[in-house]
Amino acid sequence: MVLHFEKAEFDQRVANARAAMRREGLDALLLFAQESTYYLTGYDTSGFVFFQCAVLTADERPMTLLTRRPDLEQARRTSTFEDIRLWYDAPGMDPSRELMAILEEKGLKGARVGIEMRTFGLTADNYALVHNRLSPWCTLVDASNLVRGLRVVKSAAEIAYVRRAAELADDSLVAMIENARPGSFEGDIAAAGSVPILAGGGDPPPSGPVLGSGDRALLVRSATGFRTLDGEDQLTIEHAASYRRYCACLMRTIAIGRAQPLQQRMFAVTHEAIAAMTEAARPGNTIGNIDDAHRRVFDKEGFGGSRMSACGYSLGATYRPSWMDVPPMIYSGNEMPVAPGMILFLHAILIDAPNNLAMSLGYTILTTEGSAEVLSRIQPEYVVTT
Repeated sequence: MVLHFEKAEFDQRVANARAAMRREGLDALLLFAQESTYYLTGYDTSGFVFFQCAVLTADERPMTLLTRRPDLEQARRTSTFEDIRLWYDAPGMDPSRELMAILEEKGLKGARVGIEMRTFGLTADNYALVHNRLSPWCTLVDASNLVRGLRVVKSAAEIAYVRRAAELADDSLVAMIENARPGSFEGDIAAAGSVPILAGGGDPPPSGPVLGSGDRALLVRSATGFRTLDGEDQLTIEHAASYRRYCACLMRTIAIGRAQPLQQRMFAVTHEAIAAMTEAARPGNTIGNIDDAHRRVFDKEGFGGSRMSACGYSLGATYRPSWMDVPPMIYSGNEMPVAPGMILFLHAILIDAPNNLAMSLGYTILTTEGSAEVLSRIQPEYVVTT
């Protein structure tokens, strides 16, 4: 069996989830988020793209996993699940029947049953199957954030994995910048960045890298079609490194060929903004206060129209298609308190479309009892490669 945490840590996570369920008056919880099952049991699979559900009861009975036949050995060998049920592909197959049979077996008719709805692991058609079959039989309650809320503050073992991911992210960024020169092909730059992550024992990240030059340096999402860098250009890199599924992210915009005076000023303001954001990420403040600091700096310097309306988000152990482990998103008005042990990706981004210039600066932090710790050894600077 391949487990990346001690059994006692998994047991404590399950106990915490059950305590949260009892506080919410839930008799059971239907876990469709792959991140939840990984967190509670270690179960590591991409099979969540098909119908897959774990059933956790508020009492001490063992969890039950319902999954497809191809994931049987995956569940046996990567998780603490002992009760694994299967559904099989067939014309007209409806796995909600097997799910209801499990709930009947557990005596949950008429019970309050939480369900994770805000997840890539539950598509609209599968939710319709579950809702149509169970809603007359029990009371379904949206509990999308129950386990998610438990995952926001990390354990010492989780933080150790994030630290390793941050080291790999640093190595990856250094490799990409070293390969970014006039005439370089973006695909070669991205390939160079993947080597330190994989050779360092990391996992393929759940998304990215977001890598674009020229006009595409202004994009904050991946877009197909790598290009060759011009003699004078700009390159935006946003990427994650993943270790045991835990992610750490970095973001930079660099100049190619020569410095741009306006872009240099954009960097200086962006550096000031992320420093203010980092200072705000401490207990006694809210998540929203971090974005308040972000907005104050950019707006004061006349860049209010070029900044984003949010400036980061939580990170953790995630699966495709995104490394964003939300909520929380970092936006003004978010009243979630900052607590020690959070892993947050802070990014300060300026998109000056009229001048076709971008500037971005981002890094991963660990919140503590006092000042946040930046999990990167790479100091922010305006990089020009030639």
